[in-house]
Parts: sequence; C-alpha cells; structure tokens
Amino acid sequence: MSTLMQEATVAAASIVASAAGHRYLYLRLVKDVTASARLRRAGQATAVALTVLVPAGVLAAQYANPARIAWLAWPAFVWVALAAYLLMTLAVLEIPVRLMARTLRQRTGSSPAVPAQAPRVPVVQQAHFAAAPVTGDTDPRPAEDTAQMRDRRLVLARSVALLATGTAVATTSYGFHRGLGAPDVKIVPVALRRLHPSLDGMRITMASDLHLGPFFGRAHTARMVRMINNTSPDLVAIVGDLSDGSADDLAAHAAPLTRLSSTHGAFFVTGNHDYRHDVDAWIATLADFRVTTLRNTRSLIKHRGGAIDLAGVTDVTGEQNHDAPDYDRALGDRDPTHPVVLLAHQPVQVHEAARHEVDLQLSGHTHGGAFFPGKLLVPLTQPVTAGLATIDHTQLYVSRGVGASLPPIRVGAPPDITVIELRRK
Repeated sequence: MSTLMQEATVAAASIVASAAGHRYLYLRLVKDVTASARLRRAGQATAVALTVLVPAGVLAAQYANPARIAWLAWPAFVWVALAAYLLMTLAVLEIPVRLMARTLRQRTGSSPAVPAQAPRVPVVQQAHFAAAPVTGDTDPRPAEDTAQMRDRRLVLARSVALLATGTAVATTSYGFHRGLGAPDVKIVPVALRRLHPSLDGMRITMASDLHLGPFFGRAHTARMVRMINNTSPDLVAIVGDLSDGSADDLAAHAAPLTRLSSTHGAFFVTGNHDYRHDVDAWIATLADFRVTTLRNTRSLIKHRGGAIDLAGVTDVTGEQNHDAPDYDRALGDRDPTHPVVLLAHQPVQVHEAARHEVDLQLSGHTHGGAFFPGKLLVPLTQPVTAGLATIDHTQLYVSRGVGASLPPIRVGAPPDITVIELRRK
C-alpha cells in the first residue's frame, strides 16, 4: 500500500472514530439530560462541528506550518484531550449506571396497578353502578410511578454527566499544566564495567522528545537549555523527536540550542517524528547550532585520562527513508577496553544494542506513557516505558522526554531531563 493510500486510510478511520465518539458524547451529555428540542439541536450541531474539528486539527498539525496553525491546533487538541477523558469516565460509569437504571425500572414495574384488596361491593349495588356513568375516579399511581421513574432517571443521567464533565475538565487542566510546564530534573547513577576510574562521576545530561511545533516553541527550548546547563554536564545528548515541523518553519524555535554548555559538546540522534519532514535540513540546521548528529556513527570521548565511545544510530523509521539504523557501522571495530554508550530514540532498539555488547543505551520515544491508557499500550511495542532496566546484559535508560506529542498533556508521567552519572562497577 502506498504512503498516500495509508494516509487516506488513517484519515478516513479518524473521521469515523471521531463521529462515533461524538455521537456517544451527544447521547450521554445532551440527549439523556434534557428534553428540550432546542438544546438537543444545539448539541447535535456542536457534535458535528467537533467531529470535523478533530481530524482537521490533526491533519493541520502534521502537514501545515506549526507556527501558523496554533489557532486551529489549540482548540482541536484541547478538545481531543477533554473528549478522551469524557469518554473514559463515561465508559467506566456505563455499567453501574445501567444497573441503577434497570433497578429503577424493576421497582416501577412491580408497583400494583390497582389496590391489592378492593372493598367488596354487594351484588345489587354492582348492578346499579354498572349502569351508572363512569366518573373517572381511577387509581393515579401508575402515572405517578412512571413520572417518578422519569425524574429519577433524569437525575441519574444529569449526575453522571456532571461527574464525567468535572472529572474530565480537572484532569485535562492538570494534564496541560504538567505537560507544558517545566520538566523534572532527575539524577540517575549508572554503573558501567570497564569504566576508567577517572571517569567516575562523569555526567551525561539527556533530553528527548522536544516536539517543537504549535505547543512548544523558542521559550520551551530556552528553558530546557537553561535547565541542562544548570546540571553542569560533561556531555549533552538529545535523543530524537526534535520537532513536528520543518527546519524552514521552526529553526528559530531550536536556535537556543546554541547556548548549550558542556565539556564535550551536544549530540543528537533522529527520532520517528524527525522523518516527517526534511531530516537532512534539520541535521544541517543543528550543525549550525553546534549540535553534532550521530548518524550511525560514534565519537571517542576522552575525559580526565579515560575514554568512552559515544555512538548513535538513526531511528527505525529511517528504514522507510533510506536512512536505516546501521549498528555494525556505529558499533563495529571499536576498542573493547572502552565502555560504549549508545543513543537510540526507541527503546526497542536495545535488542540490537545488546547483540553488539553495548553497555548503556539512552532512549526516549515513549513519553513514559504520557497519560492513561498510554502506560498500558507502550509495553505492547517497547520493552521499557520509563526508567532504568537491563535487557540482555545491556542497561537501558528511557526518558519521559521534555515535550509531548499531540495532545501535549501529562498525567502520571511528568516530563524530565535526566542526568546520567557514570559510576565504576
């Protein structure tokens, strides 16, 4: 299937999913809570508008100049985040709400339609009353019970709608605050075999997933640079997904990288998002900013009488762009007395790293799951969601990143800048 057909299929699927989701939200948040025809028509129109807004915002964020479509991206992705939590909350409440509604129906259905013990009337009087006109004096309780059931179901539906809306608004607000806020700074000691005693305490400050675009701009980069410099790094590693746009559009957003300060410089490897635009233009732009790209290459870092090999491979997405990761080129024919640190955007690349006896791999990509249900989905494709682990004798550290994909929210997975302190094993 061609790339164009794949993109068309994805676009069609997103529209169908958007329509289904908004239909469900209309039923639970509008139709179930009001009998007003005017409000229902307004809800239907709003659902249609939002159904169009979501795919329009997604497509614009992928193909338009991110610096110029913020007016569309902001409302689209704020709503995407809010709708996601509305759907999740309503889905969780669906079963107990249905059980409660069923209980209400059963209680109403068991109410007697006539008195349980009607008074006995003499036969003569029965004949007399049969001939008499009907006065309309009937038992009103069936109608009252039906009205009470409607009222109770309406109260239940409105309570659920309010609970879901409050939960979604509060969670989404927190998610944006955390996702767009300053990252945490973590110090993680990592013991390496073969590390020269003089390198004990050497600092590699890593950041990943900047995702420069409509939500993260020059101020975001400048803040990250200040925070990295404050860690007094010996080496800076930027582990992929620099941007969600082209170098022509976003180079100014990345310009603060020129102020990175470290003993041995700053290094970069490509991530999957970097291949959505002209990756060569970005690599050239980073060179102008004094950031070295390790494109299936390595650099010998000599420090205080010792040395490590710093290697970098391209992202696995590069295979579709004639830029596949080449581990033999990056890791072959090296001095076995030096430990090797590999920069690779995706944690899953650790399996190849282990086969090449890499001591430590630094990765990003996962965003730590970003927000629920991300933490449940990441393990389906990646060996580690966040933090330090050992895979086949190779240590792997996965950063949660400093930026975020769309929507840019973080719940339970705050952004981070990590200082890797090398220790002698």
